[in-house]
Amino acid sequence: MAVNNTTNPWILAARPKTLPAAVAPVCVGTALAASHGRLAVGPALAALSGALLLQIGVNLANDYFDFVRHIDTADRIGPVRVTQSGLVPPHRVRQAMGSVLGCAALVGIYLISVGGWPIAIIGIASILSALAYSGGPYPLASHGLGDIFVFIFFGPVAVCGTYYVQAQNLHPASIWLSVPVGLLITAIIVVNNLRDIDTDQKAGKRTLAVRIGPARSMTLYAVLVLAAYGVVLIYWIQNGGFSWLPLLSLPASGILIRMMQKAVGSEYNRHLAGTAMMALLFSLLLSIGLII
Repeated sequence: MAVNNTTNPWILAARPKTLPAAVAPVCVGTALAASHGRLAVGPALAALSGALLLQIGVNLANDYFDFVRHIDTADRIGPVRVTQSGLVPPHRVRQAMGSVLGCAALVGIYLISVGGWPIAIIGIASILSALAYSGGPYPLASHGLGDIFVFIFFGPVAVCGTYYVQAQNLHPASIWLSVPVGLLITAIIVVNNLRDIDTDQKAGKRTLAVRIGPARSMTLYAVLVLAAYGVVLIYWIQNGGFSWLPLLSLPASGILIRMMQKAVGSEYNRHLAGTAMMALLFSLLLSIGLII
């Protein structure tokens, strides 16, 4: 993929189009806390900062580890990877990864002081998973486990953790509402792996998309997206209020699903960004519905 020389390489490395995935669960967890009269601005902002730093750290780790493992090659059709393209030397990307994750750990120290040992466990697990996604002796993404870990950490862990540091307890609603958020963010990974299915297979990276093939991956994408709306619909039927608001984004999601059926090659990049924005829109509407 051609490199845009006008863009700062560190902005490319941070992959800003993926950052809605970090914002969405924090919005939902914070909105739920606010609806229960437990909003705490300091912990909420710290949770958002930590989530963004972890997401950027994961992106840098993927950039670095996929290069050193010879997964990213000149055949790559995804967004520019700064290590593979030669924009930034590998050792500098590794250093940046360590610095960003270190900053996330510093934010975590504050959150631990607020939320105690449960937040310590979440923080340690999050950093280890960020590194293990593409690195370590058993890279999760290369063994078809990336999708489930994305669901866990961007769904239940992120939403419930955000709620917990503000409310100091775990409400059943936080668990319930974490599911649709996790499903939609997992759909982003499905798009990513669908796009890279050919190059990953050549490199021996056995993502879930490689294992089940493009047709079933496309079906999985549709199931994840539609299931998210199904969960919210059930929650609304049981609890009432304005929690139905995310259903307003269903037509846009339907368009994305139809477009995905026809996508080829680099077109997946646009759909990946679209899915990330759709997940954020869904989460913002859900947050508004919870607050009002």
